[in-house]
Amino acid sequence: MAKNERFEKVYSQGSAKEMEVWVDRETGVNYLFYASGYACGMMPLLDREGKPLSSPLQNGAAPGR
Repeated sequence: MAKNERFEKVYSQGSAKEMEVWVDRETGVNYLFYASGYACGMMPLLDREGKPLSSPLQNGAAPGR
């Protein structure tokens, strides 16, 4: 991965119906990406209070998992 890439994939599941979790390396916000056939979508993961779920940043970048 190039050092200047903003998003980092930290989780992946499935192949025909794919679900991934991506972390914004600048803000730490976690996003869920889901793809099935020709349809796909991406949305921020939220905590119980409806706020974006975020990962702690290390040296200006989200940690790998």
